[in-house]
Parts: sequence; C-alpha cells; structure tokens
Amino acid sequence: MTKAPRTLTRQALHEASGLLAARDAALAGIRERLGTPPLWGRRPGYATLVSIILEQQVSLASARTLYRRLYAHLGGMTPEHVASSSITALREFGLTRQKAGYCHGLALRLQDGSLDLTAVARAPDAAGRAALLDVPGLGPWSVDIYYLMALRRPDVWPTGDLALAVALRELRRMKRLPTKEEQQRLARRWAPWRSVAARMLWAHYLEARGQYSAVPPA
Repeated sequence: MTKAPRTLTRQALHEASGLLAARDAALAGIRERLGTPPLWGRRPGYATLVSIILEQQVSLASARTLYRRLYAHLGGMTPEHVASSSITALREFGLTRQKAGYCHGLALRLQDGSLDLTAVARAPDAAGRAALLDVPGLGPWSVDIYYLMALRRPDVWPTGDLALAVALRELRRMKRLPTKEEQQRLARRWAPWRSVAARMLWAHYLEARGQYSAVPPA
C-alpha cells in the first residue's frame, strides 16, 4: 500500500498495522500478541458527537451508562430529541450543567443549519475540523476522536488522550507521562497511519488492564 486512503477500511487497517509493525518493534509486539486492532468505528452524526462529549474526562463505562440513560428517557438521540428538552431537564438525567449545555447547543446548531455534519464529512479536513472546533464543547481531542472513529481518517493522533499517553510511557519505558508535544513528536514516525497506531496502543492499554476485547461494545 503506497498511499493512505481517505477513509480507513478493515483491509487498510490490517495492512497498515503490518506496515507499522515492520518498522516499530513495540508495535510489532502488540500485533504479535493481539493481531490487527479493532476498527472501533462509530456512525457519523449527532449521536456520536454526544457520546464523545459525555466521554470527556470520565471513564468510557460511565459515559456509556449516562448515554443509555439519556437515550431511554428521550426516546432517541437526535437533535430533535435533545432540543425539545431543556438544559435543566437534561441535568436531571445526570449530565453536568456544562455537558448538558454542550449537547443542547449542538442540537440547536444542527436544527438551524449553522452546522451541517454531512458537509463537514465531505469538506477538506482542515475546513471540517474548523467547523467542529467552532462548536462549544468540541475541543481538539473531541474533534480528533470524531475524525478518527466516525469519519475514519487514517492519520489522526488524538491530542491529549490519556490512555495513549499511558501506553506510550509503558512502551517507551518513560519515567513520566509524555506531554502533548512529546506525544505528537513520538507519533510522527507513524504517519500516514497514526490512526492505526493509536488503535494498536489502545488495544495494548486495554489488554494490559484486562479490559481488551476485539469485539466492540454494544
């Protein structure tokens, strides 16, 4: 494979993980133990952005529990469902005031057309990212995760991801967690497949803690 595709497929993920393993001993060890990492894809759209907002600074398990509770009470997870509720009502389901405001504000932007997620997906990445970063509650990490998992871009390194920082420290035998700048520098060698390297490191992180499954959670 000479060039990364715009959208990462399972076949490209398999081939790219092999390429990375061939030039990085640490990644080779992960691939030998765990094989090709999961794609961990998500469906592009509002519901995924809500999930990402809920995942900010909490465990994935806590975020999923909160999402399911919210979904059950609202009867769905669309801009219409959330916009029809108030921020105060959203907080009653367990959201913080800040996250309730983010989810509600995002729903309103999609309803009034000031944000178009289909246009974001089709636009050049720089323009699409800028449109998402303009939305309160969607910082660099959130936008990186959306591009990596929902739009499945092959060369994204999530800025400030704690699990990736821990995995890098373990694999590079560092005495402390690498800074965001150090993470970017260390990940540069994996271009144009940084999204694949991130998946391999997440797999390592989860496996080392007895939480790894190649099957994505429901």
